[in-house]
Amino acid sequence: MILGLDIGGANTKAAASDGQFCLSVYLPLWKNAPLDEALARLADEQREAEAVAVVITGELADCYTSKMEGVGSIMAAVKRAFSCPILFWGTAGFAWKEPLQLAAANWSASAALLARDVGDCLFVDMGSTTTDIIPVRAGQMPAARTDLMRLAAGELVYTGLLRTRLDALLPAARIKGQKVPLAPEYFAIMADARLVLDEISEDGYTCETADGAGKDRGSSLRRLARAVCADLEEIGEAGALAIARQACMRQGGILAGSIGRQAERHGLSRVAAAGIGEGLIADAAAFLGLECIRLSQLYGGRISDVFPAYAVAKLAEAEICGAGGA
Repeated sequence: MILGLDIGGANTKAAASDGQFCLSVYLPLWKNAPLDEALARLADEQREAEAVAVVITGELADCYTSKMEGVGSIMAAVKRAFSCPILFWGTAGFAWKEPLQLAAANWSASAALLARDVGDCLFVDMGSTTTDIIPVRAGQMPAARTDLMRLAAGELVYTGLLRTRLDALLPAARIKGQKVPLAPEYFAIMADARLVLDEISEDGYTCETADGAGKDRGSSLRRLARAVCADLEEIGEAGALAIARQACMRQGGILAGSIGRQAERHGLSRVAAAGIGEGLIADAAAFLGLECIRLSQLYGGRISDVFPAYAVAKLAEAEICGAGGA
């Protein structure tokens, strides 16, 4: 069994190449979360792993002064935790030459596996913070290689199911017939909107809250009211729910628009949907009239949520088996 790791700035994810183990842990690196401890615990729990394959996306965390420092620090943490062989995947695959090629390369592993298993498609992976929209054609990935290039190309969209701030997504909300601007403050996030609309459970609210308070419905309603500088009593539950619905509608529109532009640009009519936002991706694909393959059905629900970790594990498995048979 090969253990795959996807070490991000907010979440560290793991998956076994046989699909029997999946894990996602909220580990905010910018708050100096104990990455070493988490990896050491994982190494102890998964001692049967023959090798570890790693993709890195946490190099942009505020605790690092540069991508190079971030990549180096994360690589060192993995090497301290595991004594078995370690393979790092970059935008050039396992045959990387410079550490910076490892920066933000998890999408590349996912797309490489889908090129093998699915064929031509638009790979869309919506996580807690961002959404990857990667064209895969004829086994090739005509995608930009860095986060800067991917942002410019529309292949990295900074909207996620949970951590996106409401004020970054929704300029204003209509409450009781009046248009009210949202305060540009860290008052509420999309997890609050999704929770009060019963789209996620309290257990699904895996990130921190804006105010450090609870993840219950009442606390989320209060945070939504605070987004327009109000107490909940001022706008009522109906007002808070109106903000939540408008935020979700706005995010759905951004997602559908982004997918539609990439599908048209690359001549692709099939979407491969992954991540905790897989359902939203499927809805967007249906709205656009695109075929949608849900990776939860193709590989398993838990694997879809941690797909880059699973993908790099499967790619490493093929790499090791190929080398062994050569």
